Amino acid sequence: MTARRAPRALAALTLALSLTACTSQVGGQASPSSSAAASTAPGTDSASASPFAGLNQCTVLDQALTGQGFPRATPTVARAKDSCRTSKATAGDTPGVDVILSLQAGQNYRDNVGNPSQASEGNVNGRPAVEEREPEHSSGQCGVWLEVKPSSRALVLVSSGSDTATACTQVEDIAAKVEPLLPKN
Repeated sequence: MTARRAPRALAALTLALSLTACTSQVGGQASPSSSAAASTAPGTDSASASPFAGLNQCTVLDQALTGQGFPRATPTVARAKDSCRTSKATAGDTPGVDVILSLQAGQNYRDNVGNPSQASEGNVNGRPAVEEREPEHSSGQCGVWLEVKPSSRALVLVSSGSDTATACTQVEDIAAKVEPLLPKN
């Protein structure tokens, strides 16, 4: 990842991960959240209440990216307790790639979709998910929000040059490798 794209990817992560006050259904408008789970600050759940107890997000990301040339994942600056990232630098004509995984207890996979007009529901290996093209309205970004029951989610975000289609192909591949490593629904 080039130094020029690092601030954009970090800004995108910070915004995507910091939105906890409102919910958004895919294709809908943001509305205030009234659920107790959404009003609880992420990371404040007790370890026993979190489906991610005993699971390390950096280890999960490293396992999903094994053999793809990425360095070991490290905690993000924003939300270091539940998010990790790794980057592969530009090589020749291949743009750099920044990958982020965030395991968020107490947040629904449909919450906080930043660009609902570019989101679609589906599944990853049978697990309900939302894929969002250009979550921060910037080309070259794509994200997948995976459901983790009872009311949590795993976010996989990719930034790769300015080619959104390639970023979405990459995030779909990575999400398919992350999914089996998550707690079962």
